[in-house]
Amino acid sequence: MGYMYDTSDLRKGLKIMVDGAPFIVVEAQFVKPGKGQAFTRTRMKNLLTGGVIERNIRSGEKMEGADVEEKASTYLYKEGDESFVFMDKQSYDQVSVPSVTVGDDWQFMKENTDVSLTFYNGRVISVTLPNFVELRVTHSEPGVKGDTANNVTKPATLETGASINVPLFINEGDLLRIDTREGIGLQHRGAFRAHGRICRGRRRCEAEKLRLSADRIRAGIQCQGGAGAASGFPP
Repeated sequence: MGYMYDTSDLRKGLKIMVDGAPFIVVEAQFVKPGKGQAFTRTRMKNLLTGGVIERNIRSGEKMEGADVEEKASTYLYKEGDESFVFMDKQSYDQVSVPSVTVGDDWQFMKENTDVSLTFYNGRVISVTLPNFVELRVTHSEPGVKGDTANNVTKPATLETGASINVPLFINEGDLLRIDTREGIGLQHRGAFRAHGRICRGRRRCEAEKLRLSADRIRAGIQCQGGAGAASGFPP
């Protein structure tokens, strides 16, 4: 039996066993109702199937930690369309991970990207990327000059081959800083930085998230909060 956790330990990223399978906590919110026992409302992802469940866990309940092993690794190359090859940074052993396990994270991986591989019963069950990666735009049509409409974006191709939507000021050759935690919603929720400007989708465009004071937001380049909303800052 693995390490036992209490409900006070529940947090995003915690790996626990649920119904005999390893899960990772995606969201955890403590709830204290006016009547009745307090509980933690959670969303958890099955590390074997990728399925997501919601479960309320009463305060005081014990949960078994998932017996998984994390290994710092480096992405080397792709083997056809079937798998990706990684190398353990300590032992230098190489492991081939099926494309279905990597999922949409391939969009953010270029050769020599550092990742963390999660092993369960001797096989890789998940790949965790750095929170941020920097990828160069290899193709993007110029934006329409004079187009100042809110939330206007254009398609762009990254050096990994991924296709995303970016603000009009992004050009071919620009280096973008992308928040990988937004997952497959990159086109609508990614975070980009180029030429001192920042673009974040939805609520992530808030100044609080950017850790930049509101007085640095230039007039006329207000953050709209929608897909591809842009805020401009001095380079």
